[in-house]
Amino acid sequence: MAVYRPVHVSFWQDSFVLDLTPEEKYFYLYLMTNSKTSQSGIYELPLRIIETDTGYNRETVMKLLERFAEYGKINYNQKTKELFLINWLKFNPIKNVNIEKCVLKEIQSVKDQDFLVDFYETCLQLEREQDFKIPRIKEYLSVRLEGLIRGFQDPSKEEEKEKEKEEEKEQQQQEEERAGAEEVVEVNPISFYEQNFGFITPFIADGIYAWIDDLNAELVIKAMEIALEKNTRNMSYVNTILRDWHLKGFKTVADVEAADKAFRAQRLPKAQQQTQAPYQQKGLSETTKNVIQQQQAWEQNIPTEEELAVLNQQNAWLAK
Repeated sequence: MAVYRPVHVSFWQDSFVLDLTPEEKYFYLYLMTNSKTSQSGIYELPLRIIETDTGYNRETVMKLLERFAEYGKINYNQKTKELFLINWLKFNPIKNVNIEKCVLKEIQSVKDQDFLVDFYETCLQLEREQDFKIPRIKEYLSVRLEGLIRGFQDPSKEEEKEKEKEEEKEQQQQEEERAGAEEVVEVNPISFYEQNFGFITPFIADGIYAWIDDLNAELVIKAMEIALEKNTRNMSYVNTILRDWHLKGFKTVADVEAADKAFRAQRLPKAQQQTQAPYQQKGLSETTKNVIQQQQAWEQNIPTEEELAVLNQQNAWLAK
């Protein structure tokens, strides 16, 4: 218990305090600053002590306690002699671990269970509204008041439940997308890998699923087929192909085939230009064109000696 209780200077201008009688102001100030007060706002205060400290008789003390209970500022249990300042935590928050440990020690000696239930509810409310973290107190009260606080919603647990729901929803959405992608092709990529590449490890499976999410199952299988055509049965080569398609923005096999067709069409004119036959030039006779064409065929096909002799006889006019 601290040796003093600070009262904010705004106390006297508070809208509630302004409407109190001088006697009520004095009594309210006494309830917040007497020698029995605690950091938790719940403390034992016998009527005899109140009479001694304030100088009021029993009748006046009871009248004032009842009045402030009606105002919604306190609760008083005559049997346990305990008083609960309802709004204490709102104006005296638990700001650090040391204060939390002090409050935890105090509430362990509280006898009135209803006070603790109200205290716990106030803590949860403040946790929702402010940066109010008291894990030790919540753990203690949740065990001690089990059954009594079952209806209260812990904000931290609510956040955990919401997070779990979002994760489940996201996972379900990913599974649906994977299932939809696998329906596009007759065989799913996992089965295709096992049938053509061999045993699949969890690491490789995760990589395949990642590519299905980024592209689709159809493209993954297409990349595996290309790897098989190149006789390169490893996932590294497949990853290289898929990475290239992903960078180029390909979404379907049709995109891949169209790009490949365009690439081949671009290369064809260059090849034709390099191997353009000289007999296409103007002024050459058809016979000369045929001979030149055959000579180019020799260079490509490397004819035998017999073929050369026959061809020379057929074109003997060139030697004349």
